[in-house]
Amino acid sequence: MAEKPLASGFFARASASALAHSALLLQNIEIVHNLGEGPIRRPNRAPPAAAKDGPRINDDIRNAQIQLIDQTGLNRGTVETMVAIRMAQEAGMDLVEISPNTSPPVCKIMDYGKFKYSAQKKAAEARKKQKTVEIKEIKLRPMIDDHDYDVKMRAMQRFFEEGDKVKITLRYRGREMAHQEIGTKLLDKIKGDVAEIAKVEQDARFEGRQVVMVLAPR
Repeated sequence: MAEKPLASGFFARASASALAHSALLLQNIEIVHNLGEGPIRRPNRAPPAAAKDGPRINDDIRNAQIQLIDQTGLNRGTVETMVAIRMAQEAGMDLVEISPNTSPPVCKIMDYGKFKYSAQKKAAEARKKQKTVEIKEIKLRPMIDDHDYDVKMRAMQRFFEEGDKVKITLRYRGREMAHQEIGTKLLDKIKGDVAEIAKVEQDARFEGRQVVMVLAPR
């Protein structure tokens, strides 16, 4: 009867040892698992260099030699790039690449700040002069009276002066279709009256019961 407590204590110690071993094994597995799923580090990549607006100047010119035009407009021939940069610095100016596609590239000594300002000013003026050509419509009847005709002609002249085209629409109604020669004479009169300031871009043609003609400024 005294052996039972010994056996019971032996099995208890064995069970506790097995549980401790299992706990240690699970802990090791968890450590390996955590190590295996660490964050993936990506290599650092430098952002691409921003493209410079305008020509290359001074130290941005990488060619060993260039064809030099000095600040007076004199062609100095082929010159070492570093020598040309030094000449520009001594003159208080910049060495500017003006023709990069030649071999060697052509560079000029100039005040780049003034050159850039002048170029921007010219571009702004060119944008102001640009105008979208519009087509203005003038509607007429074959039996138009003289007063209405003069009003239409003044409007047409204003459109031409503004650089716009004019679409003339001559509409016939009812029995007017039987007298198309009246409309033809009217269109011929218009072409003659505006001949000095406008030209016919699209001659008269029928579209249903109306005749369309397009005039453009000279």
